[in-house]
Amino acid sequence: MSTPASSPVPGPGAGQAAPPPPATGTAAQSGAPVPDAPGPHVAAPTAPQARPAGSFSGRGWRILGRLITLALLLLALGFGTLLYGWHLYTARGPLERETNLVIARGTGLDTIAAQLDQAGIVAHRHAFTLAATLAGGPIRAGEYAFPAGASLQEVVAILRSGRTVIRRLTVREGLMVAQVVALVTETEGLAGTIEPGTPEGSLLPETWHYSWGDARAAVLRRMREAMERFLAEAWAQRAPNLPLATAQEALVLASIVEKETGRAEERARVAGVFVNRLRRGMPLQSDPTVIYAVTRGAGPLDRPLSRADLETESPFNTYRVRGLPPAPIANPGRDAIRAVMRPEAHELLYFVSDGAGGHVFSRTLEEHNRAVARLRAIERERAGANRTAPASAPAPAVGGGAPAGNRRN
Repeated sequence: MSTPASSPVPGPGAGQAAPPPPATGTAAQSGAPVPDAPGPHVAAPTAPQARPAGSFSGRGWRILGRLITLALLLLALGFGTLLYGWHLYTARGPLERETNLVIARGTGLDTIAAQLDQAGIVAHRHAFTLAATLAGGPIRAGEYAFPAGASLQEVVAILRSGRTVIRRLTVREGLMVAQVVALVTETEGLAGTIEPGTPEGSLLPETWHYSWGDARAAVLRRMREAMERFLAEAWAQRAPNLPLATAQEALVLASIVEKETGRAEERARVAGVFVNRLRRGMPLQSDPTVIYAVTRGAGPLDRPLSRADLETESPFNTYRVRGLPPAPIANPGRDAIRAVMRPEAHELLYFVSDGAGGHVFSRTLEEHNRAVARLRAIERERAGANRTAPASAPAPAVGGGAPAGNRRN
């Protein structure tokens, strides 16, 4: 007998879901829900990215750009200001010609700026004040020379240098002390007064330098010190056997030589005449000593010598006394002092003006009187044939014969 086929075990039918597989692992065991799988068209969300440290946002870059632009503008402005300031500092100034300006001691910077502005030396006083402040250093008092067109830089440099204007005072040979004192007193730029009592013949004539504000007494003191030094040097180099005991006696004779002639080539010869007369004990009979006696050293005589003047009672009148006067009659120069220290060696005893600025020298009184006669003829010719010589005309040689000179007052 045949056996019927076994019927299959019924499975899930159509439309029936298959039973879920058995849960495995921890999730199944713990009962935690398993998330659904995402659909095929949905993107998974991403976590936000962290910004690297020190990075700028767009706004930060904009701020930085603006700051850089501002800095460049300020730099350009500063550079332009610097260039303009340098131009003002170095550009040609307004001064049209060289000008001197005196800065008094203790003057402040603002006052100096005003002085410079008023004198037309600077164009802007405030620019000078700023330039002088930035340059630093003191501004020294004194008189300064500013060249035409001096820049602000040059003006500041000049004032800081202390190189003041050097002025000159010329004291010519043969002036008396009273004349020198008057000259120094009237000299512009010197300060203070001069005490009386300066000895005659003690001031060395030459050109003296000084600055604005120097003391008059100090200038006179320099003249005296220079005379003392030079006289000592010349005395040390004197010729032997001079009839002069001291350097002071040499100074006295030099003052007479200085007044007798203004010609350099005659000084040693005139000195030789006086040295010869001193050796022989003859009176010097020098007209300039009479002038000094008449004026008492106050200054030159404003008229010719008269015969009465030759009789003046005075130790300075070498017509009345023998030997040297007691003191100099003027301030001799270097050449006159040298001439006395080393006089020309000869046998001449007289001299008289030749009418042309020089002198005629003679050995004897007879020769001298002929030279005097020639001089009188020249004087009459100049005065005119119809005019007679005035009574106060200089006297010719009298007595032992006078070495009549040019009478330099």
